[in-house]
Amino acid sequence: MPMKHDWLAQNHEALYNQAMKTWNYLQIPAHRNHMGFTAETPQAAWLDGEFTESFQAFEGAFEEWKDDTQRTKLIIERLKTAESNFRLHYRKLYTGFLKDSPLVSDEDLVGMGLPPRTTGRTPAPVATTYPDFDVDSGTIRRLIINFYDQGEKKSKAKPNGQHGAEIRWAILDAPPTSINDLVNSSFDTHTPFTLEFDENQRGKTVYICLRWENTRGEKGPWSEIVSAIIP
Repeated sequence: MPMKHDWLAQNHEALYNQAMKTWNYLQIPAHRNHMGFTAETPQAAWLDGEFTESFQAFEGAFEEWKDDTQRTKLIIERLKTAESNFRLHYRKLYTGFLKDSPLVSDEDLVGMGLPPRTTGRTPAPVATTYPDFDVDSGTIRRLIINFYDQGEKKSKAKPNGQHGAEIRWAILDAPPTSINDLVNSSFDTHTPFTLEFDENQRGKTVYICLRWENTRGEKGPWSEIVSAIIP
């Protein structure tokens, strides 16, 4: 028996249309990236592996089934099996990776044909402070960036509503005149953040700058630019 008010469409065609809307949304790199499905993360591996396999099996079985002039009992059973397996993965995608993720907005959910969250939640604020940080150069070919909120060195807690820190950095022969000179960009949700270097880069100067980013992707002010020598 289907659950009352289930968010999953209940018939083959409606489920296929809903799933296709989700699939098409997730094929856009910008959508995947800001929702946390970035390269080499477990959720991206699951999305590109198990979820994709279950969706493609369901899609293939549905395309075969929808031609009612060629429909057989075997085709019907094949669709039922593929659909049942896909429903399990579709539920996991929504409840396990999307519904409660601070990186996924209601606009994302609606864009994927999925139900938005309950309204009335207070939006995450934009940071008004910046991350202070120190750089540990005690290990060769490595710089460890320990970051914390401005003036809060004893605490590793991020400001309210902030998902993490954007780290901009570059190896330069002279001090930068603009943040844009720091051409490398990384992101970390928890301190510390580690930069690794090659042997031929030892002794060179790295310039580093950080800012907070909230759960909606909105960014606070940049910190001071700090330099460090690659050990």
